[in-house]
Amino acid sequence: MTEAGLGAEGAPAAETPAPDIRIAGCAVWLPPRTPVADAVAAGLCDEALATTTGMLSVAVARDEPAPEMAARAARTALERSGFGRPGSDGASGADGVSGADGVSSSGAASGAAGPGSGDVSLILHASFFYQGHDLWAPASYVQRTAVGNQCPAIEVGQVSNGGMAGLGLAVDHLRAGPAAGEPDRRVLLTTGDAFRPPGFDRWRSDSGTFYGDGGTALVLSSREGFARIRGLATVSVPELEGMHRGDDPFGHAPFSHRPVVDLDACKKDFLATHRVPQVIAASGAAQDAAVERALAAAGVTLADVDRFVLPHLGRKRLRAGHLARFGIAEERTTWEWSRGIGHLGAGDQIAGFDHLVGSGSLGAGDLVVWMSVGAGFTYSCAVVEMLERPHWAATTPTAPPPTSAGDAA
Repeated sequence: MTEAGLGAEGAPAAETPAPDIRIAGCAVWLPPRTPVADAVAAGLCDEALATTTGMLSVAVARDEPAPEMAARAARTALERSGFGRPGSDGASGADGVSGADGVSSSGAASGAAGPGSGDVSLILHASFFYQGHDLWAPASYVQRTAVGNQCPAIEVGQVSNGGMAGLGLAVDHLRAGPAAGEPDRRVLLTTGDAFRPPGFDRWRSDSGTFYGDGGTALVLSSREGFARIRGLATVSVPELEGMHRGDDPFGHAPFSHRPVVDLDACKKDFLATHRVPQVIAASGAAQDAAVERALAAAGVTLADVDRFVLPHLGRKRLRAGHLARFGIAEERTTWEWSRGIGHLGAGDQIAGFDHLVGSGSLGAGDLVVWMSVGAGFTYSCAVVEMLERPHWAATTPTAPPPTSAGDAA
């Protein structure tokens, strides 16, 4: 992957993605939102914790499967890139996406693939949690319902860092160049998750982070697009993989040891046998290395960056892990929007970028840094430069949407 390789003194070596690797389209599909206050009133969430997170609401799917939400976002992203179904400008897709945020306004969606779908040379689907079936290929579902071609369709793990891991794979695919007789290469990258009970408690499974449901999509091209990838890096810290495993023995089936995901219990077990300062140092060093390498590849510094797309964490975690660490002002991030959406598993970065672009908050020349972290642990960073404002974006910045129940339109 693009993020592999070390420099002379063990530091990650800087590699610059080819300058013509571009973002041709992006989209997000979100279900209606549930106010955090309602969850507190129903006894689903502790009030003190809710206050600490600063979250206002989270997107909660009704019956929509995670891969279907990804496919709906994919159809809109393909339309916006010019390779989707005819008769739509991408601002309000027939698949139930509308508004500057690409937020869901209806449930039904057509599965017809559009002209140009054969130009997609690779499909990558990343996810965090259960995709609805056992021993099944959700990437192939996205391919069948959103694209309809026969290129490779591959599922990506990496939990919360899955979207960024997929981005690295997409960049490498595009850097390889078109095959003989192939005029261009395009990659469709999607994410989709629904954090449903009984296996996952969106309010308590990961204390300090509230989880939201939804799908995201990104279309990358080796020639065409409104933005380009200037720097990209991922750094792993495998000695911390036990943080999400704890002391539990390996099970023979999902949920063999506990019926509900409890990441706090795993962390408690791990930290009982590992020194906290060393864990923090190892984690911080990897995060710093990913950011430094991506910035070096882009030839910029943090001071040059206009906006930041960060993980959709609670405010306390966000401040400690990103804002304070890198001196990022909250207003330069997507916090005011993400606090009403929740952590979308592997999709925070694509969703946040889509929000900034669609709301008219970005223009030609603006630099955006995406940061991500996933269990394992892996840290990723990308530097994206806007080349132009796409035709489907708002012409002037818009305020974050209201955060009340059912305000999806």
